Amino acid sequence: MGQHIYPGRYTADPGQDSVTVFLIGMRANRWWKIGKVAHVAAAMPRMLRHLARNPDAGMLGVEQWFGRTTMMVTYWRSPDHLRKFAADRDAPHLEPWRHFMKELSGSGDIGIWHETYQVPASGIETIYSGMPLFGLAKATAQVPIGKGKHTAKQRMGHSAGAA
Repeated sequence: MGQHIYPGRYTADPGQDSVTVFLIGMRANRWWKIGKVAHVAAAMPRMLRHLARNPDAGMLGVEQWFGRTTMMVTYWRSPDHLRKFAADRDAPHLEPWRHFMKELSGSGDIGIWHETYQVPASGIETIYSGMPLFGLAKATAQVPIGKGKHTAKQRMGHSAGAA
């Protein structure tokens, strides 16, 4: 509630040759072990704050959903930016990852997962209608759908700003 809704139809313009989409999440397999679940979950807000304060790290934006299985969709400038963040000793990722691998991995209490996709701009098609800023449009640029961009086929393979 309280988010500005954009009437009309919009698409995203990533403004670059490709976008790295990183999906990450966890699942409380044994929900009654809520303390362990909370400990693992608590690491993510610290990472997101770090990335928000350090735009040069390369994360463009994020959307998240919570439940027994949580999911976060993040958009990155490149896979190199994502890998550099994951391996950066000064960033808040390695310590929680090492703790998880040492203390919880293989226990079955908590499942974690991620998927990474390198998507060329020519392979991106988006539409937002009656939505607040969301997804790739929120992470990059939201532009009105204009002439020659009314169908998914027309939008696929062309950046939103192209003639």
